[in-house]
Amino acid sequence: MAYPRSFLGLCLASFMLVTAPLVAALAYSAWHSEQLAEQSRHAVFNAAQAARASRTLVNRIGSLERLALLDAPGLAADIGRVHASFRQVAEELLQLPLEEGQRAVLKTTMAQEQGLYGLLTSAGARNRNGIAALAAGLAENASEMLAISTQVADREVLRLRTNAEAVQRQLVLLVILSTAVALAIALALTRHIARPIAELDAAIRQLGSADFSRPIAVPGPEDLKTLGERLDWLRRRLVELEDEKNRFLRHLSHELKTPLTALREGAVLLNDGVGGPLAAPQRQIVGIMKDNSIKLQRLIEELLDYQRAVHAAASLAPRRLSLDALVREVAGAHELAVQAKGQRLALELERVQVDADPDKLRSVVDNLIGNALKFTPAGGNVSVRACSRGDEALIDVIDSGPGVPAEERDAIFDSFFRGHARAGARIEGSGLGLAIAREFVEAHGGRISILGEPSGAPREGAHFRVALPRRLERAAPEPA
Repeated sequence: MAYPRSFLGLCLASFMLVTAPLVAALAYSAWHSEQLAEQSRHAVFNAAQAARASRTLVNRIGSLERLALLDAPGLAADIGRVHASFRQVAEELLQLPLEEGQRAVLKTTMAQEQGLYGLLTSAGARNRNGIAALAAGLAENASEMLAISTQVADREVLRLRTNAEAVQRQLVLLVILSTAVALAIALALTRHIARPIAELDAAIRQLGSADFSRPIAVPGPEDLKTLGERLDWLRRRLVELEDEKNRFLRHLSHELKTPLTALREGAVLLNDGVGGPLAAPQRQIVGIMKDNSIKLQRLIEELLDYQRAVHAAASLAPRRLSLDALVREVAGAHELAVQAKGQRLALELERVQVDADPDKLRSVVDNLIGNALKFTPAGGNVSVRACSRGDEALIDVIDSGPGVPAEERDAIFDSFFRGHARAGARIEGSGLGLAIAREFVEAHGGRISILGEPSGAPREGAHFRVALPRRLERAAPEPA
């Protein structure tokens, strides 16, 4: 089906198509109503005509009967006028839709009247017995003439009622049929209209998930096609910006790593005494240079990893997985570190099914457990729990380390934030692990937070909680 030039035109055309069956049904109903009204007018006219003609015939029969009983000269003119009027009214009554029995009675009455008229106007002496018999017959038929009007009215009323019931049944069927046709057209047009909207929605989600590989083409009216072309231009522009960013990071990494490598190798050579023996203060300075060059190189690599993680958080590949099995697998990878520090890693895992990207969720759990083990002193305890609560799945990681001060809890998930060292403590790391974990958790529609001291636990220690929806409504995060 071809699309109109504009989306408004598409909506108007769809509205006209949907209303067409209903308008046709309305027009058909109006035509039937007019036909029924016309039949009603004819029925009333016929009933009125029958009543008027019947009464007139009865009056004329009465007049003829009275004139027949009179025996006076000069009545011929009156008899002629009554006869002519009788014939005229009888002919009008014959034009009405009478039944065969009614027509037979009317014709018999007309024949009797014609016979009476002949006797009354004959030139010879009157046959009083014949005149009396015909007059008596006409008088008997007078009551049947009156009944004709009533029968005609009853028949017309019955015919109208039958027609009205038939029209009512037809209109009910027509309304049902037209409504069904309108609904079918509406459903078909809804899919036709929704197709370009769905394409636009898919294109926006594609851009929101950082998938710039597929071109964007939106079918439909010209204005929606133009919008699709603008989205494709935006996709190409984002590809260019992404390439420029990656190229900048590669160049930055290369430009920084090259002098750092030379600096680190020079420090190693000096430390090995290649340039000659070093005094103790000189060796200490060289050691500081070597350690800081290695630390700077690690920070650069972690920065690149963070950029890749932020980009990956925009595109999820969720599937149904067992959260307890994933947590148990990640905890098993830290078993050697736990044994090396003499720590105790306790797992309290319920069977919980969630929709999640396994790689990204594994990175979140690994980050939290790794941080807990790193900041928990030797011989300390780390507890990992997984359970469900309503529509959410909870992951709690609790350690017995120094904890997180209240003033730092709002910033703990910020990039490059490492907090302040406590007395005797050494802060290691780039401060990107928890930031990456937050990106991955929020990409799942969840939240990560640090809680106060857990009930029944020592006052010292940190309590991190991850809350994830057990079912994802969409495979990709909502576009902002």
